[in-house]
Amino acid sequence: MSVTARGAHSGENLHSGEDLSAEEAAQLSPEEAMIAGAEADGIYIVHRRERFPIAGTKAEKRAERTIAAVFLLGFLSAVGFIVVFCGAVPFEWRLPGEGNQNFRFFTPLIGGLLGLSLACVGIGVIMWAKWLLPEEEAVQDRHDGASDLTQQILGAGTLVSGYQDLGIARRSMLKTTLGLAGGALALTPVVALVGAMIKKPGRGEGQSLFSTPFEPGMPLVHIDGRRAGPGDLLPGGIATVFPGVPGGTKDPDAPTLLIRLRPGETVKARRGQENFGWGDYVAFSKICTHAGCPASLYEQKTGRLLCPCHQSQFDVLQDAKPVFGPATRSLPKLPLDVEVVDGQQYFVSRDDYPEAVGPSFWERP
Repeated sequence: MSVTARGAHSGENLHSGEDLSAEEAAQLSPEEAMIAGAEADGIYIVHRRERFPIAGTKAEKRAERTIAAVFLLGFLSAVGFIVVFCGAVPFEWRLPGEGNQNFRFFTPLIGGLLGLSLACVGIGVIMWAKWLLPEEEAVQDRHDGASDLTQQILGAGTLVSGYQDLGIARRSMLKTTLGLAGGALALTPVVALVGAMIKKPGRGEGQSLFSTPFEPGMPLVHIDGRRAGPGDLLPGGIATVFPGVPGGTKDPDAPTLLIRLRPGETVKARRGQENFGWGDYVAFSKICTHAGCPASLYEQKTGRLLCPCHQSQFDVLQDAKPVFGPATRSLPKLPLDVEVVDGQQYFVSRDDYPEAVGPSFWERP
């Protein structure tokens, strides 16, 4: 193939010949190498013109300032994401009327600011290419196979010429603002990763994935605060109970199903949990072990609990073992006991659940 380097915008041939040697190619300027390399690859530049033939005009400076403002907005958005993520806006969920409700803005703010930052950097790069890089029209032929050394050198010249076209060396304002925006944007995943690792949701105070408010001797209460007792349910009945502590009815891990078996029914208990029930009563976590929905639809005849979200079914008579649907683990069982107060019997828990309630997570044994 004939390899020719031309001054595309002037129409003047700069170099021509059947083939350029590596030594000859190494002597070309970046623009000449770019043009010759393009032709060697079957790309013919039919039109090429500088956006601003005279450097440093007011129009060029105005374009630079506009692009820099977009990059600066991207930088400020990324910094805003970091500030919000690091605690400027609370993220912990609270019931309506309980404390600061600004947590509702946390997710929209970090999503919006991160999206704005990404958009600004992308838009700024496009504006740079559209407003400042040379106009160019080219026609390309397809070819197969690897490039030889000459073509590789000419290809390198294409990259250098493209870098020179960007004008990074003389556009310090754009370089600075793009660096700020890109640097701040690169920090956002680091901040999110490190921030998520600082507060580890494992065991310990304030880290409740492995525990609920139930403890030895904790009263079981209904949603209205009444204590639950053996006389509350008829055979085959079911009720949702909670730990009798302030806030116990609102704890997301606490809802417990208290079930009274029908006459003649017995539970095939798990090993070590044979004495968790009391009389004909048993108590299981209401939180489905698949995705955390409330599994509270109880069919007396079959003794099955149904989770309406994904149709998981648990057999109460097999100690709430999953028998249908996506759930793979049994519902945790709460050890029950009864205390007598003023001659009345009331249920209490003998301890917390022996395992974490709800769906699986990364540290669940």
